[in-house]
Amino acid sequence: MYQMLDPTRFVVFITGATSGFGAAAARRYVAAGAKVIATGRRTERLKALRDELGAENCHIITLDIRDRAALEAAIAALPAPFAGINIVIANAGLALGLQPAAQTDIADWDTMVATNINGLMYTVRALLPGLIARGGGHIVTLGSVAGDYPYPGGSVYGATKAFVKQFALNLRSDVQGKQVRVTNIEPGLTATEFSLVRFKGDEAQAGKPYQGTQPMTAEDIAESIFWTTTLPAHVNVNRLQLMATTQAFAPFDIYRES
Repeated sequence: MYQMLDPTRFVVFITGATSGFGAAAARRYVAAGAKVIATGRRTERLKALRDELGAENCHIITLDIRDRAALEAAIAALPAPFAGINIVIANAGLALGLQPAAQTDIADWDTMVATNINGLMYTVRALLPGLIARGGGHIVTLGSVAGDYPYPGGSVYGATKAFVKQFALNLRSDVQGKQVRVTNIEPGLTATEFSLVRFKGDEAQAGKPYQGTQPMTAEDIAESIFWTTTLPAHVNVNRLQLMATTQAFAPFDIYRES
């Protein structure tokens, strides 16, 4: 019989756990018997998640991953039942705006770089030594199909996700012999708060990408994350790219004079 890893032995650190993939992953792991450390910026949502999952299963930390000192302090202060982290889900990230590069708000670019790149680096760097010292574990980064396939208005967001992809691949080389696995999950069209954040609360605009389609759900992605981390320890999924069946690769972008 194929021997999967036992999730009841997992202590899972999740960034961006207040919604979307992060919240769905927290529920999936706790349902399987794991302990979860759920982090994010919205305290009330974290409290609701803890109330739902139980304080004995879910420890919460209000945290902005762009604040490296706060991240390191939070990890150092973890209570004993949650200190032995062996799964890291570096999920926190966002897209802002869809304007052409010449028209974008440069502050949106700065925020995406600070969160999607710097926050990811801070998270991995703070937690990786502990994984190695405890004999191994698994780091899951959240990329995107946008890291491979360009689209109009996705200049910096796509570039940050290309960074995530390459960072994860390079990290695989750095942890050879350390019993640490690394997986980059690369979702496509998924119905979460992603578009609502991108369009800064404009619900009508945020709903347009999903009209007439059947997008994936946060639970679909959480299940995929869970699967990669429960595979036998000798198996590493380097990259896992997922798209809704109603989505495929974009056609070439051709400009035509009217």
